[in-house]
Amino acid sequence: MKLANQVAIVTGAGRNIGEDVSKLFAQNGAAIAVVDLDKARGDKVAADIVAAGGKAKAFVCDVGKEEDIIACVKDVAEHFGKIDILINNAAISDNKNMFDITTEEWNRVLAITLTSPFLFTKHVAKDMIARGVKGKVVNVSSTSGYYGRDRATAYTAAKGGVVNLTKSLAIQLAPHNIRVNAVVPNKIGSPVGKDEFDPTRPVLNLVGRPGVPVDLANAALFLASDESSFIVATALFVDGGCTALMPGNA
Repeated sequence: MKLANQVAIVTGAGRNIGEDVSKLFAQNGAAIAVVDLDKARGDKVAADIVAAGGKAKAFVCDVGKEEDIIACVKDVAEHFGKIDILINNAAISDNKNMFDITTEEWNRVLAITLTSPFLFTKHVAKDMIARGVKGKVVNVSSTSGYYGRDRATAYTAAKGGVVNLTKSLAIQLAPHNIRVNAVVPNKIGSPVGKDEFDPTRPVLNLVGRPGVPVDLANAALFLASDESSFIVATALFVDGGCTALMPGNA
């Protein structure tokens, strides 16, 4: 098992990518802190993991509030005894152009999609350092963070920020034996903030099929495992090669 005896926090773990990451990590030996704002969704994912023979507990957290993040990290560390892995997956999108989005909407998207990875990493890293844990952090960015769009203005700004945030955090945490990397999906599973996955949604990539959550989960597992021990500050594209065709065709 690649993650035996390790503890992983997965944010936005109640569905889609976060759910598959949680279940795959549990299958590989990790105890999972299933973090989600929706208690019912988090409880279900945790129950599914336990029913399959794994270890998991759901934690309700509004990742847009620092006080919630601090409390969540404390609760997870107390419950499991340590934290080895952090997957910053929670995100929301605005799907609006600059003239339609309100300042409140802009701030909320950035708070959840960009500021929460910073704050979660900050407070988890403090715990890792205090306990002498050689930690791993994986941030979920997006191909939208690399190219402009005619909508999702706050989302593209936030996901672009995640890329450079990952590099800065990696530099600052490397002396503490904490590796920070990112994964970069494109249209994997259901759209951001949605429950339903439409397999007929048109995609443009080199593989010729839509991405599914386990595609991203496999990449996150690699970056969280010792197999990637010499990889740090890297953004791993999990996009079916779509960026090879961009810009102009997406």
